[in-house]
Amino acid sequence: MEQVTIPTTDNSRQEKPVFSNALRSIAEAISYASHPLFLPFLVTVFLVNALPEYFVWFKEDSIRYPFDLLYIRVLFTTLFLPVFVVMLCRALGFVTSFQLRSQKDRIIPYIACTIFYFWTYFAFKRQGVAPPFFNAFFLGVFIAIVMGMVANTYVKISMHTIGWGGVLGFLLMLMLGMNMNISLVLMVCMLMAGIVATARLILGAHTPAEVYIGFAMGILAQLIAYAIVG
Repeated sequence: MEQVTIPTTDNSRQEKPVFSNALRSIAEAISYASHPLFLPFLVTVFLVNALPEYFVWFKEDSIRYPFDLLYIRVLFTTLFLPVFVVMLCRALGFVTSFQLRSQKDRIIPYIACTIFYFWTYFAFKRQGVAPPFFNAFFLGVFIAIVMGMVANTYVKISMHTIGWGGVLGFLLMLMLGMNMNISLVLMVCMLMAGIVATARLILGAHTPAEVYIGFAMGILAQLIAYAIVG
């Protein structure tokens, strides 16, 4: 890591770190691989395999099909539809890049995601067969997106850390609210969340404050959701 002096508009000088291209490429890869849109599906896969007794109905319903309907439902509403909206916005010129680097770029995707994630929560809740903690997770994601959308008016909160904060909050909810022993999973996720936050800082996508606020929002949203659903 080198140090470079960059003049600011007030004629003062400050030192900012400049990272090597190799390190920035690694951080870019981490940012793509850990995108928050992947997290609902990953959490669903984890829950179905770690707690299969809570998802028996979904397994029985999927026997008639050559694929798991639960996974398809989650992928469609939480990944495919949001990505489709971003691609459509990019094609129409409503956003300047797929990375959604500016606060303005994030407005329409935020609005779309609030609809898709509330739809996911409402559909599972109305169906009445998903375990309460599963419903609480998606309600927490919806609350986090609403909080992020409101905050986006004033500051560009890290969506990556909102997402990973939500995962940490959900695991804390399972540990403290349902007395599940998942401390190892929680520690692994904390390590991964730290790596993701570091990657965002290396890329200069966010300030440390924006990263920390994202974590706080994600955790708080899940705890609020658990209080509502639980």
